[in-house]
Amino acid sequence: MSKKALLVIDIQNDYFENGAWELVGSLEASLKARKMIDHFRSHNLPIAHIQHFAVQGNIPFFHEGTNGAEIHENVKPLEGEKLIKKNYPNSFRETDLLAYLKAEGVTEVVITGMMSHMCVDATTRAAKDFGFECTVISDACASRDQVLDGKTVPALEVHTAFLAALTFFYANVVTSEEYLSA
Repeated sequence: MSKKALLVIDIQNDYFENGAWELVGSLEASLKARKMIDHFRSHNLPIAHIQHFAVQGNIPFFHEGTNGAEIHENVKPLEGEKLIKKNYPNSFRETDLLAYLKAEGVTEVVITGMMSHMCVDATTRAAKDFGFECTVISDACASRDQVLDGKTVPALEVHTAFLAALTFFYANVVTSEEYLSA
């Protein structure tokens, strides 16, 4: 029998308006993630909140001790919910996420968070490689414009391309409404 856990990846203040690395659609995505959190809480299913911290200035945001690194108020963990601190895009790297999921008997992870093209992507691929079935909630994730060879790729295209790539092998990708009505 399948047991699900929700991963809430890096929904932190720096990704919101006036933050150090604002994403497109971060507020809307956080509200969809909150709906997922409420659903998992109401069914007493495990939730892992994941919080990224920059290591020695390797990124221009999420510096420990700053407001920007704090988890956004829309998705704050409750007392007793798992909080995992990480320093790399892959939420499993040098954390206890895998051990936590195994201890909880989890076989499927439902993934929300930021950024679609970085930590959501890296964590989803790692989760699948560790044998978990993966579902990514597309409207509970956000991205930002990217630049390659002088060409700007709009955030929505980045978001769509990365999630579309995950559907080939790594994950089922659905909206929050599709997931919650299933």
